[in-house]
Amino acid sequence: MPPKEPPRRRVPGPARPARPRPASAGAGARAGASAGARAGAGARAGATARPSRPAPRPAAKRTPPRPPARRPRTIRLGSPRPRLRLVALGLTLVMLAFVVRLLQVQAVDASAYAAKADKYRFQEYTLSAERGEITDRNGIALAASVDAYDITADPKLFTPAESRLPDAPEQAAALLAPLLGKEPAELAKKLRTPKSRYTLLARKQTPQVWNQIKDLKRAYGQKAQRSAGGNGVNLLGGVLSEPSTKRVYPNGELAAGILGYVNAEGRGAGGVESMLDPELAGRDGTIRFTQSGGRQVPTAGSQGTPAVPGSDIELTIDRDIQWAAQQAITDQVRKSKADRGYVIVQDTRTGEVLAMANAPGFDPNDLSAANAAAMGNAALQDAYEPGSTSKVMSMAAVLEEGKATPDTHVTVPNRLHRGDRLFKDDIDHKTWYLTLNGVLAKSSNIGTILATGQLGATQPESNRILHSYLRKFGIGSPTGLDYPGETAGILAKPEDWSTSQQYTIPFGQGLSINAMQAASVYSTIANKGVRIEPTLVRGTKGPDGRFAPAPRPAESRVVSEKTARTLATMLESVVDDREGTGAKAAIPGYRVAGKTGTANRVDPELGRYKGYTASFAGFAPADDPRITVYCAIQNPTKGNYFGGQICGPIYKKVMEFALKTLHVAPTGSAPARLPVFADGTP
Repeated sequence: MPPKEPPRRRVPGPARPARPRPASAGAGARAGASAGARAGAGARAGATARPSRPAPRPAAKRTPPRPPARRPRTIRLGSPRPRLRLVALGLTLVMLAFVVRLLQVQAVDASAYAAKADKYRFQEYTLSAERGEITDRNGIALAASVDAYDITADPKLFTPAESRLPDAPEQAAALLAPLLGKEPAELAKKLRTPKSRYTLLARKQTPQVWNQIKDLKRAYGQKAQRSAGGNGVNLLGGVLSEPSTKRVYPNGELAAGILGYVNAEGRGAGGVESMLDPELAGRDGTIRFTQSGGRQVPTAGSQGTPAVPGSDIELTIDRDIQWAAQQAITDQVRKSKADRGYVIVQDTRTGEVLAMANAPGFDPNDLSAANAAAMGNAALQDAYEPGSTSKVMSMAAVLEEGKATPDTHVTVPNRLHRGDRLFKDDIDHKTWYLTLNGVLAKSSNIGTILATGQLGATQPESNRILHSYLRKFGIGSPTGLDYPGETAGILAKPEDWSTSQQYTIPFGQGLSINAMQAASVYSTIANKGVRIEPTLVRGTKGPDGRFAPAPRPAESRVVSEKTARTLATMLESVVDDREGTGAKAAIPGYRVAGKTGTANRVDPELGRYKGYTASFAGFAPADDPRITVYCAIQNPTKGNYFGGQICGPIYKKVMEFALKTLHVAPTGSAPARLPVFADGTP
C-alpha cells in the first residue's frame, strides 16, 4: 500500500478581506458549494498528476463595508403663534406707554407744558423807562440819562463742546476785562456759570465800550471764517448786550449833595434822586415776541406795553450861584484844614433855596472814588450847636415881648455867675456898658443871658417864653424840604433844660440845628417876620411836556414886622460898625445885615467838646432884603477859627456874586447907626 502522503501544510497567504455580506442566504450557500466543489476537484487533480503549481493568484482586495446610507433628517418648523403673541404684547406695551405719556402731556400736565412752551417760544424783555432830568431854575441840566448797554453773555457758548476750546472763558475774560474795568478772574467765573444761558458781565456801559466789544467780535468772527474751512467758532460770539440808560451828571461835583445819585439798578439812592424817585423813574414797559434760536422771528410780530418816561424836575437852585458857593466853601475848608463846611443861599421873599454847597463833596459820576462820609448832604444832615448866630432869636424874643429896645442899657461884667457855672465872653474885658444893640454887635454871651432873663418873672418862665420863640423859628422841627436823612436838630423841652442849659441856650450852646434851619431864621427876619418853609423844587414837567408848579410852601408869622425891621437894623451894626465882629462881610455899595458865630463843637467820635464851629449868617440889602447867605465850617484846625474871620469872607464872596447874578441894585440909602455903648458911642 502506497505510503500516505503527509498532509500538506497550508502556506498561509495574505489575509483575504472580508467579503461583503451576501444579499441573501441562498445565494451564499450556492456560492459556497461551488467553491467547495472547485476545491475538491483541484485536490483530486493534484493527486493524480502533480504538475508544477502555478503561482497562487493574488487574493482580491477587499473593500471595507460601506455604512448603511442615512435617511435625510426632516426639520419641522414650530408654530408662529407664540412669537406673534410676544411681538403683539411688546407693541401693545409701547403703544400704551405712548398713550399714557400723551395723556400726561395733553391732559394732566397740559398747562405746565404750555407754560414751558411759551417760555421757550416767546421771549419777554423789560423796556426801561427813561429817567427824567433834573435841571436848575433856568432849565440847565444837572442830572440826565444817556444811552448805555448792559453787557451780558451766554455761558453755554463758552463750554468746550460749543467753543471747541478748553479755556474759552479765560481767553474771553482776558479780552473783555480791560474794556469793562473788571478782573479777568471775575469775568471767567461768570462765563463758566453751569447750566445757564444768561449772565450779566457789566452794567451801564457806554456805547463806546459796546462798539469796542463789537469790533473785537467782528475780528474774531473773521478769524473763525478763515480757519477750519470756514467752520471755526467765534470766541466772543456769546457776548451780547441789552439796551439800557446811564445816569450822568454833566457838572461833576456841582450840587452833588443836593442831587444825590442812583444805584446799580438805576434807582435813586440819595438826595433828590431818592426823594423824588417815583416821579423821576417813570414806569417800565414790556415787549414780548416769538423767538427761535435766540433771535426774533420777524414775521411773528410782537406785543407789549410801552414804557412811560419819568417827569423832569426843575429845582430852585441857580447853577451859577451854586458854583460860586461851592468854590468859596471848598477853598476855605482846604485852607483851614477843617472837617467840612456848608453854604446856603436862600431867596428871602419866596423861601427858594438858590444854592446848597457842601465841602468836601463827591462826583456822582464815579462813586467808586467817593468818600462815603462825603456822599450825603451835610448841610441838612449835620446837627451841631450854632453858637452866637442863634442870639438873633433871643433878641427877637426880647424885642417882641417888649422887655427892651435897641437903646436899652445893659451892664456886662467880665464874669457872670449863674447856676453852677461862671460865664464869660470870648475875650476878657473890663465891665462894658452896652446897649442891647451893642450886646448883639459885640456878641456878648453875658449880655444875652442878662437880656433873656427879663422875659419872665422867674427863670423857668423865661425859659418857656424863649423856647416858644425858638420853636416858631423852626428849631427842633424838620425844615419842610422832606429831604431824606434830614435832621430836625435837638431842642429839649424847657422843663428838661439843665441848670447850665437855661443860660447857654440863649447864646446858642445846648441846642442843635442844621444849616438850613439857621439860614431860615435869618430869612424870616429879612421877610418882615414871616417864616416861609424852604423849598428845593419849583415844579415838574411830565411826559406830555406840561409844567406843573410845586405847591406854595407854608407860611407863619414869627415876630411882628416892626420887630423884624428893628432886628435888621441891629444886625447892620455887626457888619458896619467898627465895634462889630463881622466887618469882613461888608460889601461896598450895599447895606449888609449879619451875625458871627463861634461855638464849642461836640466831637461825634469823642462825645465831648473839642474844636469849634465857625459861622456867619446874614442878608442883603438890609433895607430891602432879597438874599440870605449862611456859612458854617466845622473844626478848623489851621489859622483863625472865629466865624467873622473865616466865614465872613465867604459870605461876602457868595453874596456879591448872588446880588450881581440876580441883578439886585445897590442900596441907595445910608445905614442907620445905632449906638453900641450906653454913653451913646456908636
